[in-house]
Amino acid sequence: MTLVDERPAVSVPPAAVRRPRRSYAVFPVHLAMLAWAVVTALPLLWAVVSSFKTDTEILNEPWSLPASPQPGNWARAWTEASIGRYFLNSLIVVGGALLLTMLLGSLVAYALARYEFRGNRLIYYTFVAAMFFPVFLALVPLFFVVQRLGLLGTYPGLILVYAAYAVPFTVFFLHSFFRTLPGEVAEAALIDGCSHFGVFRVMLPMARPGLVAVGIFNFLGLWNQYLLPLVLNPDPDRYVLAQGLAALSVSQGYRSDWSGLFAGLTIAMLPVLIAYVAFQRHIRAGMTAGAVK
Repeated sequence: MTLVDERPAVSVPPAAVRRPRRSYAVFPVHLAMLAWAVVTALPLLWAVVSSFKTDTEILNEPWSLPASPQPGNWARAWTEASIGRYFLNSLIVVGGALLLTMLLGSLVAYALARYEFRGNRLIYYTFVAAMFFPVFLALVPLFFVVQRLGLLGTYPGLILVYAAYAVPFTVFFLHSFFRTLPGEVAEAALIDGCSHFGVFRVMLPMARPGLVAVGIFNFLGLWNQYLLPLVLNPDPDRYVLAQGLAALSVSQGYRSDWSGLFAGLTIAMLPVLIAYVAFQRHIRAGMTAGAVK
Protein backbone atom coordinates (compact mmCIF):
# COMPACT_ATOMS: atom_id res chain seq x y z
CA MET A 1 0.00 0.00 0.00
CA THR A 2 1.44 3.27 -1.09
CA LEU A 3 0.64 6.67 0.24
CA VAL A 4 -0.31 9.21 -2.35
CA ASP A 5 -0.03 12.92 -1.58
CA GLU A 6 -3.38 14.31 -2.68
CA ARG A 7 -2.44 17.96 -2.03
CA PRO A 8 -2.48 20.02 -5.21
CA ALA A 9 0.89 20.81 -6.62
CA VAL A 10 1.82 24.43 -6.26
CA SER A 11 3.24 25.87 -9.43
CA VAL A 12 5.96 28.39 -8.86
CA PRO A 13 6.34 30.88 -11.65
CA PRO A 14 9.77 30.95 -13.22
CA ALA A 15 10.24 34.63 -12.30
CA ALA A 16 9.90 33.74 -8.60
CA VAL A 17 12.78 31.30 -8.61
CA ARG A 18 15.11 33.48 -10.58
CA ARG A 19 17.73 35.26 -8.63
CA PRO A 20 17.31 38.99 -8.84
CA ARG A 21 19.76 40.62 -11.13
CA ARG A 22 21.63 43.63 -10.02
CA SER A 23 21.28 46.52 -12.37
CA TYR A 24 24.61 48.05 -13.19
CA ALA A 25 23.12 50.56 -15.60
CA VAL A 26 22.70 53.20 -12.89
CA PHE A 27 26.29 52.94 -11.66
CA PRO A 28 27.71 55.41 -14.23
CA VAL A 29 24.91 57.84 -13.40
CA HIS A 30 25.64 57.66 -9.66
CA LEU A 31 29.35 58.02 -10.35
CA ALA A 32 28.77 61.12 -12.49
CA MET A 33 26.49 62.62 -9.82
CA LEU A 34 29.09 61.96 -7.14
CA ALA A 35 31.81 63.58 -9.23
CA TRP A 36 29.56 66.59 -9.85
CA ALA A 37 28.81 66.90 -6.12
CA VAL A 38 32.52 66.85 -5.28
CA VAL A 39 33.37 69.42 -7.95
CA THR A 40 30.55 71.69 -6.73
CA ALA A 41 30.94 71.33 -2.97
CA LEU A 42 34.72 71.22 -2.64
CA PRO A 43 35.37 74.87 -3.69
CA LEU A 44 32.61 76.05 -1.34
CA LEU A 45 34.03 74.13 1.61
CA TRP A 46 37.54 75.34 0.79
CA ALA A 47 36.38 78.96 0.71
CA VAL A 48 34.58 78.60 4.06
CA VAL A 49 37.61 76.97 5.70
CA SER A 50 39.95 79.59 4.24
CA SER A 51 37.83 82.38 5.71
CA PHE A 52 38.95 81.26 9.19
CA LYS A 53 42.66 81.11 8.33
CA THR A 54 45.43 83.65 8.42
CA ASP A 55 46.98 84.93 5.21
CA THR A 56 50.12 82.88 5.88
CA GLU A 57 48.12 79.67 6.28
CA ILE A 58 46.18 80.34 3.08
CA LEU A 59 49.39 80.76 1.06
CA ASN A 60 51.56 78.08 2.70
CA GLU A 61 48.99 75.47 3.76
CA PRO A 62 45.98 75.91 1.46
CA TRP A 63 44.50 72.43 2.08
CA SER A 64 44.95 72.22 5.85
CA LEU A 65 42.50 73.16 8.58
CA PRO A 66 43.13 76.44 10.42
CA ALA A 67 45.44 76.00 13.40
CA SER A 68 43.52 78.69 15.27
CA PRO A 69 40.19 79.91 13.77
CA GLN A 70 40.12 83.64 13.06
CA PRO A 71 36.53 84.92 13.38
CA GLY A 72 37.93 88.44 13.17
CA ASN A 73 38.23 87.96 9.41
CA TRP A 74 34.46 88.08 9.13
CA ALA A 75 34.18 91.20 11.28
CA ARG A 76 36.89 92.90 9.23
CA ALA A 77 35.18 92.02 5.96
CA TRP A 78 31.79 93.18 7.27
CA THR A 79 33.01 96.59 8.46
CA GLU A 80 36.28 97.59 6.79
CA ALA A 81 35.50 96.02 3.41
CA SER A 82 31.91 97.37 3.46
CA ILE A 83 30.36 93.94 2.97
CA GLY A 84 27.67 94.93 5.46
CA ARG A 85 26.61 97.90 3.33
CA TYR A 86 26.63 95.83 0.12
CA PHE A 87 24.62 93.14 1.88
CA LEU A 88 21.97 95.65 2.96
CA ASN A 89 21.79 97.12 -0.55
CA SER A 90 21.24 93.65 -2.00
CA LEU A 91 18.48 92.93 0.51
CA ILE A 92 16.67 96.13 -0.41
CA VAL A 93 16.97 95.67 -4.17
CA VAL A 94 16.33 91.92 -4.33
CA GLY A 95 13.55 92.05 -1.73
CA GLY A 96 11.71 94.84 -3.55
CA ALA A 97 12.20 93.24 -6.96
CA LEU A 98 11.06 89.84 -5.69
CA LEU A 99 7.89 91.29 -4.18
CA LEU A 100 7.07 93.19 -7.38
CA THR A 101 7.91 90.19 -9.57
CA MET A 102 5.72 87.75 -7.66
CA LEU A 103 2.80 90.20 -7.60
CA LEU A 104 2.90 91.11 -11.30
CA GLY A 105 3.91 87.63 -12.47
CA SER A 106 1.12 85.86 -10.61
CA LEU A 107 -1.49 88.37 -11.83
CA VAL A 108 -0.41 88.06 -15.46
CA ALA A 109 -0.07 84.26 -15.29
CA TYR A 110 -3.54 83.93 -13.72
CA ALA A 111 -5.18 86.16 -16.32
CA LEU A 112 -3.55 84.32 -19.23
CA ALA A 113 -4.35 80.90 -17.76
CA ARG A 114 -7.97 81.42 -16.62
CA TYR A 115 -9.42 83.91 -19.13
CA GLU A 116 -9.89 83.47 -22.86
CA PHE A 117 -9.59 86.68 -24.88
CA ARG A 118 -8.21 87.80 -28.20
CA GLY A 119 -4.42 87.94 -28.16
CA ASN A 120 -4.09 85.63 -25.16
CA ARG A 121 -1.65 83.23 -26.81
CA LEU A 122 0.27 86.06 -28.45
CA ILE A 123 0.90 87.71 -25.08
CA TYR A 124 1.89 84.39 -23.50
CA TYR A 125 4.37 83.51 -26.23
CA THR A 126 5.78 87.02 -26.05
CA PHE A 127 6.69 86.38 -22.42
CA VAL A 128 8.14 83.00 -23.38
CA ALA A 129 10.23 84.59 -26.14
CA ALA A 130 11.49 87.23 -23.71
CA MET A 131 13.11 84.47 -21.66
CA PHE A 132 15.43 83.66 -24.57
CA PHE A 133 16.40 87.25 -25.36
CA PRO A 134 20.05 87.88 -24.36
CA VAL A 135 20.05 90.60 -21.74
CA PHE A 136 23.39 92.06 -22.85
CA LEU A 137 21.80 93.09 -26.18
CA ALA A 138 19.46 95.43 -24.29
CA LEU A 139 22.04 97.00 -22.00
CA VAL A 140 22.71 100.12 -24.09
CA PRO A 141 19.07 101.14 -24.71
CA LEU A 142 18.21 100.10 -21.17
CA PHE A 143 20.93 102.38 -19.82
CA PHE A 144 19.57 105.41 -21.68
CA VAL A 145 15.95 104.65 -20.71
CA VAL A 146 16.85 104.40 -17.02
CA GLN A 147 19.03 107.51 -17.27
CA ARG A 148 16.28 109.62 -18.87
CA LEU A 149 13.86 108.49 -16.19
CA GLY A 150 16.28 109.79 -13.56
CA LEU A 151 16.64 106.34 -11.98
CA LEU A 152 20.26 105.60 -12.81
CA GLY A 153 22.15 104.51 -9.69
CA THR A 154 19.01 104.37 -7.53
CA TYR A 155 17.20 101.60 -5.71
CA PRO A 156 13.89 102.05 -7.62
CA GLY A 157 15.73 101.86 -10.93
CA LEU A 158 17.37 98.54 -10.09
CA ILE A 159 14.18 97.14 -8.58
CA LEU A 160 12.16 97.91 -11.72
CA VAL A 161 14.80 96.46 -14.04
CA TYR A 162 15.23 93.35 -11.90
CA ALA A 163 11.46 92.82 -11.89
CA ALA A 164 11.23 93.23 -15.66
CA TYR A 165 14.04 90.71 -16.01
CA ALA A 166 12.34 88.09 -13.82
CA VAL A 167 8.65 88.47 -14.77
CA PRO A 168 8.77 86.43 -18.03
CA PHE A 169 10.10 83.32 -16.29
CA THR A 170 7.58 83.78 -13.47
CA VAL A 171 4.67 83.98 -15.91
CA PHE A 172 5.90 80.92 -17.81
CA PHE A 173 6.35 78.90 -14.61
CA LEU A 174 3.03 79.81 -12.96
CA HIS A 175 0.92 79.58 -16.10
CA SER A 176 0.69 75.79 -15.96
CA PHE A 177 -0.21 75.82 -12.26
CA PHE A 178 -3.11 78.22 -12.70
CA ARG A 179 -4.46 76.31 -15.72
CA THR A 180 -4.83 73.12 -13.68
CA LEU A 181 -6.67 74.65 -10.73
CA PRO A 182 -10.28 73.43 -10.42
CA GLY A 183 -12.72 75.75 -12.11
CA GLU A 184 -15.49 74.77 -9.68
CA VAL A 185 -13.79 76.77 -6.93
CA ALA A 186 -13.74 79.91 -9.09
CA GLU A 187 -17.38 79.43 -10.08
CA ALA A 188 -18.42 78.99 -6.45
CA ALA A 189 -16.56 82.16 -5.49
CA LEU A 190 -18.28 84.13 -8.26
CA ILE A 191 -21.68 82.80 -7.18
CA ASP A 192 -20.93 83.92 -3.62
CA GLY A 193 -20.39 87.45 -4.91
CA CYS A 194 -16.60 87.66 -5.21
CA SER A 195 -15.11 89.99 -7.76
CA HIS A 196 -12.53 88.75 -10.26
CA PHE A 197 -9.76 89.94 -7.97
CA GLY A 198 -11.48 88.21 -5.07
CA VAL A 199 -11.52 84.97 -7.06
CA PHE A 200 -7.81 85.45 -7.72
CA ARG A 201 -7.19 85.76 -3.99
CA VAL A 202 -9.13 82.52 -3.45
CA MET A 203 -7.22 80.64 -6.14
CA LEU A 204 -3.76 81.96 -5.28
CA PRO A 205 -3.12 79.75 -2.20
CA MET A 206 -3.91 76.67 -4.28
CA ALA A 207 -0.83 77.39 -6.41
CA ARG A 208 1.43 77.61 -3.38
CA PRO A 209 3.96 74.94 -4.51
CA GLY A 210 4.57 76.81 -7.74
CA LEU A 211 4.75 80.18 -5.99
CA VAL A 212 7.34 78.96 -3.50
CA ALA A 213 9.45 77.27 -6.16
CA VAL A 214 9.52 80.19 -8.58
CA GLY A 215 10.11 82.62 -5.70
CA ILE A 216 13.24 80.72 -4.68
CA PHE A 217 14.47 80.52 -8.27
CA ASN A 218 13.99 84.26 -8.68
CA PHE A 219 15.76 84.98 -5.39
CA LEU A 220 18.78 82.92 -6.39
CA GLY A 221 18.96 84.48 -9.83
CA LEU A 222 18.52 88.08 -8.69
CA TRP A 223 20.89 87.73 -5.72
CA ASN A 224 23.69 86.61 -8.05
CA GLN A 225 22.93 89.19 -10.75
CA TYR A 226 26.03 91.12 -11.79
CA LEU A 227 25.66 92.43 -15.34
CA LEU A 228 22.61 94.64 -14.77
CA PRO A 229 23.90 96.44 -11.64
CA LEU A 230 27.31 96.82 -13.26
CA VAL A 231 25.74 98.95 -16.01
CA LEU A 232 22.85 100.60 -14.15
CA ASN A 233 24.35 101.16 -10.70
CA PRO A 234 27.54 103.27 -10.90
CA ASP A 235 27.22 104.72 -7.37
CA PRO A 236 29.69 102.92 -5.03
CA ASP A 237 27.48 103.69 -2.03
CA ARG A 238 24.66 101.67 -3.61
CA TYR A 239 26.70 98.74 -4.84
CA VAL A 240 24.94 95.40 -4.50
CA LEU A 241 26.83 92.39 -3.18
CA ALA A 242 28.04 91.14 -6.58
CA GLN A 243 29.56 94.54 -7.37
CA GLY A 244 31.01 94.82 -3.89
CA LEU A 245 32.70 91.41 -4.19
CA ALA A 246 34.25 92.40 -7.51
CA ALA A 247 35.61 95.58 -5.95
CA LEU A 248 36.70 93.64 -2.87
CA SER A 249 38.66 91.12 -4.94
CA VAL A 250 40.68 93.96 -6.47
CA SER A 251 41.28 95.97 -3.30
CA GLN A 252 41.98 93.02 -1.01
CA GLY A 253 44.17 91.44 -3.65
CA TYR A 254 46.40 94.50 -3.77
CA ARG A 255 46.50 94.57 0.03
CA SER A 256 47.16 90.79 0.16
CA ASP A 257 44.27 90.43 2.60
CA TRP A 258 43.23 87.02 1.35
CA SER A 259 41.55 86.03 4.60
CA GLY A 260 39.26 89.06 4.42
CA LEU A 261 38.48 88.26 0.79
CA PHE A 262 37.46 84.69 1.60
CA ALA A 263 35.38 85.91 4.52
CA GLY A 264 33.54 88.31 2.22
CA LEU A 265 32.92 85.53 -0.30
CA THR A 266 31.52 83.28 2.43
CA ILE A 267 29.19 86.00 3.70
CA ALA A 268 27.90 86.49 0.16
CA MET A 269 27.29 82.76 -0.28
CA LEU A 270 25.45 82.21 2.98
CA PRO A 271 22.00 83.60 2.00
CA VAL A 272 21.93 81.50 -1.17
CA LEU A 273 22.98 78.33 0.64
CA ILE A 274 20.54 78.91 3.50
CA ALA A 275 17.67 79.59 1.13
CA TYR A 276 18.35 76.47 -0.91
CA VAL A 277 18.84 74.18 2.09
CA ALA A 278 15.78 75.53 3.90
CA PHE A 279 13.43 75.35 0.91
CA GLN A 280 14.77 72.42 -1.09
CA ARG A 281 11.71 70.33 -0.22
CA HIS A 282 9.46 73.10 -1.51
CA ILE A 283 11.49 73.30 -4.72
CA ARG A 284 11.12 69.57 -5.32
CA ALA A 285 7.41 69.72 -4.48
CA GLY A 286 6.86 72.60 -6.87
CA MET A 287 8.77 70.98 -9.71
CA THR A 288 7.05 67.63 -9.15
CA ALA A 289 3.60 69.20 -9.01
CA GLY A 290 4.26 71.11 -12.20
CA ALA A 291 5.54 67.99 -13.96
CA VAL A 292 2.59 65.86 -12.86
CA LYS A 293 0.06 68.48 -13.77
